[in-house]
Amino acid sequence: MVATACLLGVSTRRVEELAESLGVTRLSKSQVSAMAKHLDEQVTAFRNRPLDTGPRTFAWVDALTRKVREGDRIINVHALVAVGVNADGHREILGLDVATAEDGAGWLAFLRSLVVRGLSGVQLVVSDAHAGLVDAIGATLPGASWQRCRTHYARNLLSQVPKSAQPGGAPGRRLGEGGDPAADRVRTAPHRRGDGPDGPRAGRSGSQVPRSRSPLGRSPARPARVHRLPA
Repeated sequence: MVATACLLGVSTRRVEELAESLGVTRLSKSQVSAMAKHLDEQVTAFRNRPLDTGPRTFAWVDALTRKVREGDRIINVHALVAVGVNADGHREILGLDVATAEDGAGWLAFLRSLVVRGLSGVQLVVSDAHAGLVDAIGATLPGASWQRCRTHYARNLLSQVPKSAQPGGAPGRRLGEGGDPAADRVRTAPHRRGDGPDGPRAGRSGSQVPRSRSPLGRSPARPARVHRLPA
């Protein structure tokens, strides 16, 4: 119970209170941490597992910003995540690392660690247009094409469009199930001069972003069908 509560993000203090409500007394914070210690071993084994079981044709890379407690402070950290498609056509988390800043050095170290663990066969990498990330992809996966994530691109375009010109999104629609609401709003937004995605402001936004690239002008070969995992 203690380990499961910690896995769900319950603080050690709340776990102590939960144990007391169930009749368990004298369960200190240090005892809670010790009981959940085996979770660290499982996470470490997962993060360091070999990736040499076959090629990963597609890879998606992104960072998630989260607040964590460090001593007596709450700080922002960046969880660097890489997801790939294995030889069976199923998605899997390739790697996860935590950095205090989302910069080129952090991305370079993270992607290099994936290559050291055996990541190979990547033909296409999808990410946002963060300059440090794009450069790190080119340095560690030189044979792979790069494509800008359409969701990030759509959100960047919408940030240049006044709220009054943005139509309402379709509720309940998720990426991969009929499209992405942000991308749909970009396609259906009124193309008024200076306001819509075709206006000067949107043009300036897009001109600052590197275009998707493919080595030698070639497109990657058609990969195996990707199977959707149950939610």
